[in-house]
Amino acid sequence: MREVARRRGPVFRTAAACGLSAAFGAAILAAPPALAASAAGSAGAARSAAAGAPVVTPATGVSVTSIPGAPAITMPAVPVPAVSSTARVAAEVRPLGRLRPADVLVVAPTSLRPSVTAAIARLPGVTAATGLDAATIGVNGRFIQMLGVDPSTFRVFAAGPTARSTALWSSVAGGDVALSYTMGKLDKLALGDQVAVAGRTPRRLRVGAFGTVGIAGADAVVSDTVARSLGIPAGNAIVVSAPGTSLTVLTTRIKALLPRGAGVAQLVTQARPGVAGAAELAAAGAAGATSVTSADGAMTTVQVRAFLTAALSRVGMPYVWGAAGPTAFDCSGLVQWSMRQAGLVMPRVAADQARAGPLVTLSELRPGDLLFYHTDVTAPTYISHVAIYLGNGQMEQAPEPGEDVQVVPADFGAGFAGAIQVSPAIAAGVAGDPAG
Repeated sequence: MREVARRRGPVFRTAAACGLSAAFGAAILAAPPALAASAAGSAGAARSAAAGAPVVTPATGVSVTSIPGAPAITMPAVPVPAVSSTARVAAEVRPLGRLRPADVLVVAPTSLRPSVTAAIARLPGVTAATGLDAATIGVNGRFIQMLGVDPSTFRVFAAGPTARSTALWSSVAGGDVALSYTMGKLDKLALGDQVAVAGRTPRRLRVGAFGTVGIAGADAVVSDTVARSLGIPAGNAIVVSAPGTSLTVLTTRIKALLPRGAGVAQLVTQARPGVAGAAELAAAGAAGATSVTSADGAMTTVQVRAFLTAALSRVGMPYVWGAAGPTAFDCSGLVQWSMRQAGLVMPRVAADQARAGPLVTLSELRPGDLLFYHTDVTAPTYISHVAIYLGNGQMEQAPEPGEDVQVVPADFGAGFAGAIQVSPAIAAGVAGDPAG
């Protein structure tokens, strides 16, 4: 989701997420519905929203998992989602079935035929696939990724604590909107508040719950009935569960089944079995691409200098959630804009930027490397904040609403998810994902 570091005396600690992503966080909606505009909102997206038509694009964000053969590790506990005590929970939802990991997300600009979902469900390794609605849409003046779901069938794909909260899904079924922890925090929203949604017909929806969906980049979940009243295409997305199979192979097979214009993206990054420490790092939500080779290369000295010069020229400019320059930024927007000035392509959200190069140790840190953090208390393994390492123990970041782009002491304490050395080739590959 978003990323943030907060000042506490002379030391800076991560405290909230920054950027546009977070529960749809590199797979669900990559240039994602909720992550859509790579700035405070692209001009095209803004025009479309103004005309009453939701912007539909695949969303992304990334969680991490290990594949068979990798040692198991203990995952940290996740807080129970917050649900309004006055939420309309009369709407019935079916009891929770077996939880399904959300591994792959398909998103198309228009409705997909039911036969596409059926064909994907029959692919080797797929254990479950269900349709949903997905779009980038204006909420309280910002573009976010929204999912429209059948609460009874979709909840098994959500993060465990969220999936188990019958009150949350009953609230959604009753017409409320469930928002990500990050959006609620950064927009200073409270349970029971109303948010303005710029759909086909503008509506005000009641905030019934806060909780991480488990799909990076997704910041809002409503019922499919509400989604369609907003103009989001019915059944234009599919979430797929395929634990134990190669997602690289699976996504290739899925692409062959999709109509023109549809995109597919992995919602998780898989660690190869047999690679020392890779599974543990991945399961704990560490930064760093896997299967990196020397051919992927690193930034040149000239590119690093141009990147840092551009970034430092933005110091003092305001943090704006979802903004990517040139005069306002969120954390990942600052990285993307600064890289662009150096002629480099970077994905939009922190979770995807964390896959733009190999993990480096603190002793190997060099100016231009990126530092990543976990800041969403409802999703302790999602990467939601990024900062730029400047050298000499300093980093630059766009922290949170009310603060400006700043240079502060580098933080390697609680919430630190690791550092990467950016590979232009890998970054371009992640940014070029059809869903993002």
